[in-house]
Amino acid sequence: MQNNVLILDFGSQYTQLIARRVRELNIYCEIHPYHNIPEQLDEFKAVILSGSPFSVRAEDAPHPDLSRIKGKKPLLAVCYGAQYLAHFNGGSVEPSNIREYGRAKLSTILSDDDLFAGISEGTQVWMSHSDTIAKLPKNGVKLASTNDVAIAAYRIEDEETYAIQFHPEVYHTTDGKQLLENFLVHIAGVSQSWTPAAFVDTTVQALKDQLGDDKVVLGLSGGVDSTVAAVLLHQAIGKNLYCIFVNNGLLRKNEFSDVLTQYKDMGLNVKGVDASVRFLEALKGVSDPEAKRKAIGNAFIEVFDDEAHLVKDVDWLAQGTIYPDVIESVSVNGPSVTIKSHHNVGGLPDFMKLKVVEPLRMLFKDEVRRVGAELGIDKKLLGRHPFPGPGLAIRILGDITAEKVRILQEVDAIFINGLREWGLYDKVWQAGAILLPVSSVGVMGDERTYEKVVALRAVESTDGMTADWVNLPYEFLQETSNHIINRVKGVNRVVYDISSKPPATIEWE
Repeated sequence: MQNNVLILDFGSQYTQLIARRVRELNIYCEIHPYHNIPEQLDEFKAVILSGSPFSVRAEDAPHPDLSRIKGKKPLLAVCYGAQYLAHFNGGSVEPSNIREYGRAKLSTILSDDDLFAGISEGTQVWMSHSDTIAKLPKNGVKLASTNDVAIAAYRIEDEETYAIQFHPEVYHTTDGKQLLENFLVHIAGVSQSWTPAAFVDTTVQALKDQLGDDKVVLGLSGGVDSTVAAVLLHQAIGKNLYCIFVNNGLLRKNEFSDVLTQYKDMGLNVKGVDASVRFLEALKGVSDPEAKRKAIGNAFIEVFDDEAHLVKDVDWLAQGTIYPDVIESVSVNGPSVTIKSHHNVGGLPDFMKLKVVEPLRMLFKDEVRRVGAELGIDKKLLGRHPFPGPGLAIRILGDITAEKVRILQEVDAIFINGLREWGLYDKVWQAGAILLPVSSVGVMGDERTYEKVVALRAVESTDGMTADWVNLPYEFLQETSNHIINRVKGVNRVVYDISSKPPATIEWE
């Protein structure tokens, strides 16, 4: 039996946070939709049920078959999961008198229970539910309460089944990480062996076994994900890796030449391909965000097909897909809807006879950086902000033209270079500028202007699943705005985006 943890997703906005917290304990976990429980459960040593926006009392509520899990594997049910186990096992769930949302404190704890080892009464937890457990399920034992919630946690006698009505994965639950560690390490006996070094060793060996003497082409972007993927593959197959860096015409200012220079000393076989005209032609007249992503994805695949034919007997296409790409591209029966498609997730068209290899598919962004450090990749490269695969196309709202790309490249360069000069770049997780599809009236000199509006965006995050806007100094914003308006022809107004994710996304499209 392997030391893996299975997380069943019922559509909660916090499901990815559960995975993040488990990974922080150096424990490997996977998220699967509740209706797609893996056939092979032997590799999972423990199971966690997520929350959900549904009520267990609703007719269309998620209703999985847990007969192979409950009572047979250590099980932790969170929020909806806790209510589900109660509702369908002899307990009852009723509407709350008041919506239980936000901070609360555990007023009573069964202190000798393993789940709450090292956690004291009065600890803060985060509630997010409109139903409450009114009656314990069969063989249920109450473990904790708050002033408003009589049954905040319980367990099932003679089983390693635990249930909590609060969310241990969110920051506001003070001892949430301790509770998860209690369950996974001390109750379920999962070993904390998920480390960057272990990942590198197992992944390089797995790539050797999977690829053998086959040739692989990889699309480099200059970002963290594709670079780490390239170095992993290079360690596994050496000269059989062919890296291609495509200029899609939607990169940052001077990025094509800068990235090619960056890779010169890394021992990678890299070829630069300028396909900017091809991409801009494919985007001509396209305004819808999803249509733009798909047009770019199709052009990207066509370019790779052309380049792959120049490499004799190539078999594989490697991609720097990471776990958030996978999660956001998979719909979990409604609530965890597809937020936006990712052009590097999913299958390839029939005409492209390449198999796909994605060595980072199960990693979050911060884990990719730690793996990169283990591989000895330069800190400056690993500290680079994420940049969307479709590039500036999804930061230009509306249709794409060469002139709009020029404007946004100039604005973006001023903003990013300013962050570096002010010592702010490394304090920001991701930053960029957005060209809005509106013009505004302005005055320059004695003349009236009617020019473009740009929005600046800077967020702090760990993995992009959640993010908050960065409180940049007013002086910096003032200087940046002045530089943009004075130096970039076509822009006369600058605004700053102060939206968090959720409810907004990091990118505007």
